[in-house]
Amino acid sequence: MIKNINETINSAKAFLSEKEEGGRKALDHIMQFSSPKVIFSRLGKEFSFIRGNFLILTASALLIGFVTPIPDTYYSLFILELGGTPFILGLIGFAYLMTFALVQFLGGYLADRHGRRRLIVVMTFALALSFAFYALAPTWHFVMIGTMLSSLSLIHSPALRAMESDSLPTEKRGVGFSVSMVTGTLSIISPLVAGFLYLSYGLVRGMRIAYVMVMGFFLLAAIIRTKLRETLDVGTGKIGLVEALRAYPKAIRESIGVWRQVPRDALYLFLIGTAGGFFAYMCMPYYVIYANAILHIDEFQWAILQTLNYGVMFGSALPIGKLVDLVGRKRPLMASNILFMLSMWFFIYGDFPRLAVFLSLSAVGNSLMVIAEKSIMADLVPREHRGKVMGYSAFIGNVTASVGQLMGGFLYESLSPQLPFLLLLTSFIPTTALTLFLVHEPKEKER
Repeated sequence: MIKNINETINSAKAFLSEKEEGGRKALDHIMQFSSPKVIFSRLGKEFSFIRGNFLILTASALLIGFVTPIPDTYYSLFILELGGTPFILGLIGFAYLMTFALVQFLGGYLADRHGRRRLIVVMTFALALSFAFYALAPTWHFVMIGTMLSSLSLIHSPALRAMESDSLPTEKRGVGFSVSMVTGTLSIISPLVAGFLYLSYGLVRGMRIAYVMVMGFFLLAAIIRTKLRETLDVGTGKIGLVEALRAYPKAIRESIGVWRQVPRDALYLFLIGTAGGFFAYMCMPYYVIYANAILHIDEFQWAILQTLNYGVMFGSALPIGKLVDLVGRKRPLMASNILFMLSMWFFIYGDFPRLAVFLSLSAVGNSLMVIAEKSIMADLVPREHRGKVMGYSAFIGNVTASVGQLMGGFLYESLSPQLPFLLLLTSFIPTTALTLFLVHEPKEKER
């Protein structure tokens, strides 16, 4: 019996010794892979694509992402203060989006025919200068002129999106597009800057200072973008005004014809996004007006809420980008619609806490939508057609968005302030269903 007890004790000692040794090995393994050197090595490998053009685009976007939301915070109230009405606000939005749409065919064509770089650099400088009309505007009419000049300068938008897609490896597109979103991290404090300007200088003077800041930051971004390198092996023929106008009919034909050369899923994705954009733009200028006039949220409270919105949106971008690369693009895209649908109730019948919930949910939804949609479109469309696809998508999308914004102003002012938001809420049901049944991810992703 004593012999058996000794054997049991020895077995127990051996077992504990073995477990102790295993525990030490496991701890050593954990320490090895959690050491700063290994962590930084893994992070370096994960984000090794942030170099060259993508780094330049990221740096310039960081500046633009910080400064743009400052005047955007009170833009709608600024227009009302300059003599506008909710309908005038929709009219300005209509003019901006329609002008933007008209140059997208040409922008996409030039991006694929003459390359991306020159268009991006020249038009970023032009965009910066257009903000002088906002800063000096004595009435809303001057703001309308400024918006139209700004939208003309955005002819480089297809080239910018195409170069961003060109600069990302296929397996890193989700993370890459999330990094593009994270460049807006500085905009988390932008609404607070707007709130400070409002409290210090009043609405109109504070907005003028904000637009001067926008001019300066955009000029700096344009200077940084002069370091970009072309991503297409194309002719570098001179692009003058006459040549551009002559190319316009051909640009339209090729942009329409490109849909016969890309997968049908890309067309479905574009059509669903365009329909959703119509209802989204119908509401866009009226959130702050509705919150201020109907829900009794004051201007500085709105600045705090916008800070929360940007914080959640950019804070969620990197995890969502990784998620999109791991689980695919379609499910996050559908999830974004569901989050938008849930969040709208908190806005329509909101107070300060409910608006905080609304802005948090919609911020995550926005990150899901932007990253997943950009990723799946890049997966579907070949590099040589991306400029035309981006241009055509932007043209049709902004035409419908401009009509939506005009209609939103009419509905808000003439029928019911709640009606545009209720229509947006309803629109998420068919867009989610159509995405489920019509959009499929490709088995082989385009480079």
